This record gives sequence, structure tokens and C-alpha cells, in this order.
Amino acid sequence: MRDFQLPGRSEVIAANGLCATSHPLAAKVAIQTLEAGGNAVDAALAGAVLLGICEPQMTGIGGDLFALISPADGAEIVSLNGSGRAPRATDANALRSAGHSVMPLRAAHAVTVPGAIDAICRLSADHGRIGLAATLAPAIHYAEAGVPVAARVAFDWGNDAETLQGAARQHYLFDGKAPRPGQVFRAPGQAEVLRRVASEGRAGFYEGEVADDMIAALNALEGVHHADDFAAVEATYGAPVSGPYRGVELVEHPPNGQGATAILMAGILAQFDLASLDPFGAERAHIEAEAAKLAYDARNRFLADPDHAPRAAHLLDPETAKKLAALIDPDRAMASPTEISEAVHRDTVYITVVDRDRMAVSLIYSIFHGFGSGIASEKFGILLQNRGAGFSLEEGHPNEAGPGKRPMHTIIPGMIRRDGQLEMPFGVMGGAYQPNGHARFLSNLVDYEMDPQAAIDAPRSFADKGELAVERGYSDAVRAALEEKGHKVVIPRTAIGGAQAIRIDRGNGVLVGASDPRKDGCALGY
Repeated sequence: MRDFQLPGRSEVIAANGLCATSHPLAAKVAIQTLEAGGNAVDAALAGAVLLGICEPQMTGIGGDLFALISPADGAEIVSLNGSGRAPRATDANALRSAGHSVMPLRAAHAVTVPGAIDAICRLSADHGRIGLAATLAPAIHYAEAGVPVAARVAFDWGNDAETLQGAARQHYLFDGKAPRPGQVFRAPGQAEVLRRVASEGRAGFYEGEVADDMIAALNALEGVHHADDFAAVEATYGAPVSGPYRGVELVEHPPNGQGATAILMAGILAQFDLASLDPFGAERAHIEAEAAKLAYDARNRFLADPDHAPRAAHLLDPETAKKLAALIDPDRAMASPTEISEAVHRDTVYITVVDRDRMAVSLIYSIFHGFGSGIASEKFGILLQNRGAGFSLEEGHPNEAGPGKRPMHTIIPGMIRRDGQLEMPFGVMGGAYQPNGHARFLSNLVDYEMDPQAAIDAPRSFADKGELAVERGYSDAVRAALEEKGHKVVIPRTAIGGAQAIRIDRGNGVLVGASDPRKDGCALGY
């Protein structure tokens, strides 16, 4: 239990239903949907689509969506992959010939066809209760009436505003500038698109005027997108992947998402007696950083569209985790995970909802980088993701950009099972940080017996691109100790990630929600 004399948040406890997400309006809408007779899928979709209006720098209908869904009995979990594919005219050789060694971040080449709307339509039809029109109604209302810009959203908006180009600057800037907290953002073009989807289904987005608007914006910037690419979008169901961690089971979305990376990293951490270490000390942060380097190196080698990733199962093999863990020096940071592991290998929103029947949804919905590609359609203002930046341009790589392929994705919804029964849907936002965030959250719960809110509140660190970002929640002494171990330590400009979780307390018959103070949102129940 937290010290009530210090700043912090209490967990939210409710009996009938609960939502945890990164914006309070979305949490409110999700609970209202439950109260009106919707189930967890209806509520999660209603809240998620609204998040695209509340946090347009993070997500929107021009993005992708991944979900894990558990029915009321908590035994089965299914995954839905709502990630889009590269246009059929994608040519990696042409991109290399044009001088690209990596996929460009802010170009039409980085825009895969948005998959979120097809996934939303499919989830509503297959698992929802109240119908698409009722589910989309709140987002249509707020897109038209407007949403006051929240504090963290304004901060992110200002950081990423310069990435907006062309029509996107008219749709997402206020007199050429990012909004201040409290200014009202409206998206009437998106309201119209959502009205069409509500009445016509996926055809309202992937065919006709709306699709033509997106294609025209992309083709004007040398994109190779075609109407057939949009018409062919199809979300796909699959079986989740999972791995054990000290008596619980970490359940993740399968590739092309990077959930297997989280399982591998947790498997590496399981080789160390973390519980004996200070949870906020340098030793634990160092081991976590080294584990992340090794797990992410493996991800970069093997993760791709599952139709093109023959060795992805290597990441889930417990022996892989054991062999990688043996490479970690507890006293010294590794310089290059790629070299030492060779012998072994030879900005996003999240929403979780649980309803009175204990149906649970873990859903993540994103346009990738802040404001995605920075490209928006002229008429409707649909901001387009840059998920194609997740492709490799290395010839022969399983994740090499190619026609109709899905890129490696950073977004991963998660769940925790105990004794075969769902205990907690959860998610961690933050792009590349997400697998690290999943493993850290899991370790906080299991190794240090933190409650979900404390596990989310705890300070974070992340080894990425040659630096170890260490939040201000750590002491200067810890930063100095990490530097002595050879890490290049920096204090990040932006808090690392964001997280949400709901614990199903079957013994007391209640739900316990937790929401990250790094974001504007909350947990809310009834």
C-alpha cells in the first residue's frame, strides 16, 4: 500500500466494469458504453476511436490496431492483427536505388495501408453487442464538438508539430502552431468519415471518396498506393504466444508484433535473482538494460511478417533466453549485442476494459511516430501512419520491405494468466520501449510484489541506440553507478512510455485498475 502522505495514485476498484486508458474522456465513454449495455469489446472500441481525437499525435483512423480478447470464462485468449500491408507495388530495390539504406520516416514510402478500421469493424461484428453505429457515436460527437487539449497531449503535440506537412498543417495546427493546454481541437472531416463507417461498414473507409482522398495524398508524394491495396485490407485472427515467468504466464500478440521480444526479455531476466536486488538500484537497472539489448538485437534479426519469418520461434525457446542471459556481465555494459550474441543466434495509445461478465480486452492502436508520417489527406484530414518505417532495406532480411508484406510492429497488447486463468490485461505504450516495459511491469509485480499502480508508477530506464535513458525518479547515485558500469546515461526529455492495467480479483469479485501518471488518463469503473 502506498504512503498516503506522499504524492501518488490509488488503485481504482469497481465491481461491474472498469476501463484504464490514457485520456479521461475515453475512459468515461468506455464506462458509459458498459452502462448502456455494451460489452468490453464495445467499450474498448468506443474509447479507442475517441482517443484518436483526444490524442491525434498518437493514434487515429489512419493507423493500425492489435488486440487480445478473452471471453467471460477467462480461459481462452484470441488475437486480432489489424496491421496494414505495404502496397503491392512496393519495391525494395527501387528504394535502395533511390539512395535509401533505411526506410524513410516521413515519406509516402513509409505509409502502409491503415488496418485499424477493418479491425474495428471486425471486432464489433464478431464480439460486440451494440453495433458499430452506437460504438462510434461518441467519437463522432467529440470530433464534431471538439476536445480540449490535455496537458501531456499539448507537450507531445509541440514536440512533434514540425513533422506535419502539407494538408496536415491545416488540419492539426492552430494558426501554424501547436495548441496550448485547454484549446479545443476539432476534426469534422474525421467525424464525417466515422459516420460513413457507421452506416456503410469498412467500405465507407476503404472504398470510394475516403479511400480516394488518402490515395491522392500519398501518390502526390511519390507513393505507389492503389485502390486495390485499400480494398484488400483484412484483419486476421491468430493464436497468442506466451512464456512462463516465475509462476505466471506472459501472453502476447504474435508476430508481426514484437510481443515475442517481451517474452524473450522476461526469460532472460528470469535467470537472475532480481528479488534480491534493490528494485530502484543500479544493479537491477543494469541487468534490465543488458537484457533489453540482447532481446532487441534478436528482434531485429528475426521478427517480421509471420509468412516471411521462419525463425521467429527461436525467440520463444527457453534455451535462447538462458544462453543470452549467460552473456550478461553484472559489472559491465556490453558494447555491441550483435557481436557477442552471434553464436546464440547463428508515440501509441492503449486501452483495456473488463466488463461485468469478466470479458477482457487488451487493445493498442497507433500511427507509430508522433503524428505518424506527418501526411494527411486533403479533404478529410486523415493522418496516415508510418508503420512502413518498421521494414528493413537489407536485402534478403525476413523483414525486408516487399509487396503486400506487414512490417515488424512495435505495438503489443499484453495479458497475464495464472493457473490457466486470465488475471490481468495490461499494456505499455512507448514505441520501442514496449517489450522492455512489459518485462519490467511483470518483474515489478512478481519479483517485488508491487500492486499494479505501484508497478506502473515506479521509475523507468531504457537502453536504446547506444544510450541508457534513466528517468528522474532514479537518484543521481544510481545514474553515477550505471555510468561506472560503462553505460552512457541520459535523462530523457519525455517520460518513458505509459501503462494501463486491470487486475481481475476473483476472490473478492472486483476489478482493480491502474493508470500511468505519465499520461493524462485514468482508470474508471462503476
